[in-house]
Amino acid sequence: MRASLFINYFVFAMLLNSVGTVILQVQNSLGVQASDAAILEAYKDISIALTSFIVASFLVRVGYRRCMMIALTAMTIVCALVPSVPTFLMTKLLFLATGVSFALVKISVFGSLGLLAKDQRDHVSTMNFLEAFFMLGVMAGYFVFSAFVDARQPESLNWLNVYYLLAGLNAIALVLLLIAKLDEASLQLDKAPGFVQEFTSMVQLSIQPLVIVFIVSVFLYVLVEQSIMSWLPSFNSQVLHLSSALSIEMASILAASTALGRLLAGFVLRRMSWYYLLNATLLVAILLVLVALPLAAGVSGEVIYTWADAPLAAFVFPLIGLCLAPVYPAINSVVLSALPARQHAPMAGLIVVFSALGGTLGSLITGNIFQVFGGTTAFYSAIVPIGAILVALYLLRRFVARQTESVSSAMSQ
Repeated sequence: MRASLFINYFVFAMLLNSVGTVILQVQNSLGVQASDAAILEAYKDISIALTSFIVASFLVRVGYRRCMMIALTAMTIVCALVPSVPTFLMTKLLFLATGVSFALVKISVFGSLGLLAKDQRDHVSTMNFLEAFFMLGVMAGYFVFSAFVDARQPESLNWLNVYYLLAGLNAIALVLLLIAKLDEASLQLDKAPGFVQEFTSMVQLSIQPLVIVFIVSVFLYVLVEQSIMSWLPSFNSQVLHLSSALSIEMASILAASTALGRLLAGFVLRRMSWYYLLNATLLVAILLVLVALPLAAGVSGEVIYTWADAPLAAFVFPLIGLCLAPVYPAINSVVLSALPARQHAPMAGLIVVFSALGGTLGSLITGNIFQVFGGTTAFYSAIVPIGAILVALYLLRRFVARQTESVSSAMSQ
């Protein structure tokens, strides 16, 4: 079952984070403006948010495994249709379907992990490995998409054929899930509460001080991560003057560094406090922004087609993923581990909702700054929310400590 969860995450990583590539390609092949292309992030993220908000409270009754199967079936069908309808509207519908399906998958994966993890350390470690595998999917996606892009004819629509391959991968993931087993009996109650009661419980959960601070932390982190990830291919193309195919390929450095950061964190967090690790990596991230972006200033205007000719900035700036990597899985695990298993699904729903909202806002802000002030200024602006995350983490640690003391006191009585 763990293998099945990892593969599900891998497939949806390719789909979700293709938005940066698609933003670039709809500008090239469909003549869409940058500010208009930015709306694709909203189609993906708002659909994730709305679906999560609606279904998270009663998803346990439907079943984690069943929800993942529904999502994979839907994406197999949609991906198979995309190349036949080469329009901007179809790309919007694609990300709408991707968002709805991913909401079902992510909540199910987070909930399933609570059933599979042996203890808190196993939970936080596995969460980092899971998110690392997600980033490996993102990295693979850059190479898969770039293989279908015609570097000499950026206006070509041949890149849409990649969705036939993605349809096949979704079908394979579905088959693997069909043969996997998951014992969800412990989540079922003798008397299941109604929809209104379960939804009310989720709302009540969201107004706890610990959860509010956590939500702010998640929102800010995803705002930074998605703004960089979605616009890095465009930055490579328009600021560093890489070809379209090379811009997409070199954006994989960000995914690779993020995957490596989470793999390393999976081991380090078994021995080191999550709070001190995250503070150190975020401070290094701010320093990297200040060091890497000035390297883009002296780039010539000639189009670059090979990795060997790419400027230093194309290699250095994406390493920010190594620094940001541990934040998201670590704070998710810290909060989920403090809650009863049955509350993991509604909590995961809140995580997905505010992750989606953060991703949408980040992409829209970055897209508009990108168009008006340029890509370099757009990426410099990431320093502000990174600084805000440091403050949020300080508050989060205090509330987690209070929650732990409260639970310990209740158990002792």
